[in-house]
Amino acid sequence: MKARNVARIARWETTRSAGDIDRETAVAFVVVLLALAAIVPALVTMGPTPGEGIYRVGVSDDSQYADVVASDAQLAAVDPTAEADVVITETSLTYRDTPKGRAALSTLRSATVSYNDFLMRQEPDQAAAFPVVVSLTYLPQSISVTGQPADDGQQTDGDADAGGDGGTGGDGVQSGGDAATGGGDVPTTGGGLSGLLGQAQSGTPSSISPPFPLQSLVFAFAFLLPLNIVIQAYGSSVLAERINRRGEPMLVAPISRGDIVAGKTLPYLLGALALISVIAVATGAGALSVLAITPLAALFLAATFFGAMLARSYKELTFVTVTVSVALTAYAFVPAVFAEVHPIAAISPLTVVVDSITGDGVTAGQFVLSTVPPGLAAFVLFGLGTGVYREEDMFTQLPIPSKFLDALAAPLTSRWRAGLWTALFLPFVFVGELFAVAVLFVAPVSISVPLLLGVVAVIEEIAKSVHVFAGFERGQYDRSFRNALVVGAASGVGFFVAEKLLLVTQLVGLPELDVAQAAFSPELLGASPGLLLVAPLALHVVTAAVSAVGAARSRLAYLGTLALAIVLHVAYNLAVVVVSLG
Repeated sequence: MKARNVARIARWETTRSAGDIDRETAVAFVVVLLALAAIVPALVTMGPTPGEGIYRVGVSDDSQYADVVASDAQLAAVDPTAEADVVITETSLTYRDTPKGRAALSTLRSATVSYNDFLMRQEPDQAAAFPVVVSLTYLPQSISVTGQPADDGQQTDGDADAGGDGGTGGDGVQSGGDAATGGGDVPTTGGGLSGLLGQAQSGTPSSISPPFPLQSLVFAFAFLLPLNIVIQAYGSSVLAERINRRGEPMLVAPISRGDIVAGKTLPYLLGALALISVIAVATGAGALSVLAITPLAALFLAATFFGAMLARSYKELTFVTVTVSVALTAYAFVPAVFAEVHPIAAISPLTVVVDSITGDGVTAGQFVLSTVPPGLAAFVLFGLGTGVYREEDMFTQLPIPSKFLDALAAPLTSRWRAGLWTALFLPFVFVGELFAVAVLFVAPVSISVPLLLGVVAVIEEIAKSVHVFAGFERGQYDRSFRNALVVGAASGVGFFVAEKLLLVTQLVGLPELDVAQAAFSPELLGASPGLLLVAPLALHVVTAAVSAVGAARSRLAYLGTLALAIVLHVAYNLAVVVVSLG
């Protein structure tokens, strides 16, 4: 790859794309950016107000509850004689005996408590106003496969005193006198971003509330929306090269396909990073957050490029880009929801963004876990797309599955390359299994572990065999039984080697989760050191060889042997878990 060629193609792509944008599209793009710049800070500082004015409260203007009703967005003050969910008079308070009426009464009660706290905070003597102050810190917990709490040497409550009876989430209670010694200021939950994003809370008992992942929703919207916009333009540009053979002059030019793909991608990647950097500055995130999102942005572009190389029309391209957007947004968003309460959030690059803003800090292992899998997945997708960046694939109207097999079979020029590309598929396996862990860890262990073992077996067996099937289908390999065994064994060995190299979960403590152990290394649940190497190697070689034998015969035979390999894999994982538990 030559930097000069890449820069020249990038400059040409930028000028050509800019010329294709009409005035209406440019105006619409600017409007979207301005709307995003206005909405995101508002959401971060104020938060959404769902159900605004949903409950009608009959109260007079001179009532002491008038200010209480005005302080809560969900309450709407109306005349006491009008129809209302709750009616307040000088001598009584009545409400409708309906679900909505009872909800309105509960909301009014909470608003009254909050308004009284507001009045108490105006008092000069804060120690007298708030004689009790609570500090709450959430501690990590682990549940064993047997359902018993793991003994990790930590107390679940914050009171180190053996005679304490504090709650499971608290770490102490301070008296008002102690609070006064610090200058009379009562610790509160804070305001702005620090209050929204903190993992610890301090304040009066009524101000303590469970952590709500609002910030994860806001950051997913703020950092992922630019990527969804950029991939639309990028995918259209790639497909335009294939329509009416417009990209043929580029193919006959004395430059490599890698230079062409890199040059076409570079302007969109830089544009995405520029937008992300602006959002990072606006939300108070640091440079580390931009570095964390960079592999995710590359993965968005790589998946779009590969999809655009397979699509036959703009209609199919729309389906591809929507699928890419939904899948990758879910991968980044779902784990980040638990940024405050669970270590599983470390698999998402958005968690690094959250930690960057809160100042909690990110360990090297956490950063590697959140960035390396999407980065490697992007590299592999670009490699597959570049493999079909040729005349026989770009300008033909083959179905998407057929072109997909072409892309998988193109790099299989020898039998040992089956193992190499199996190893390269590990990022996709890792991303899929991490996402499965993030979805299933909230379920009871008795349910989540068996389900995860099945999901892991399906993902891994497909990754070990789908390209082998493509190689046989496209004539890259001879369809003999012996050759199938050799190719399958190479695929199994490649998977085993890559799997052991990618045990990055050890760096961030995810093996503390039983579902993570079951997903990535069930042998770590207690198997002997010998089994740690021999048994997994035998498993991957045998199952890969089984599916390869079917792939060498026919499509139907491949599906049957793949199902058999999945069953063998699940049985192995279940056996390992049972043996480990004694």
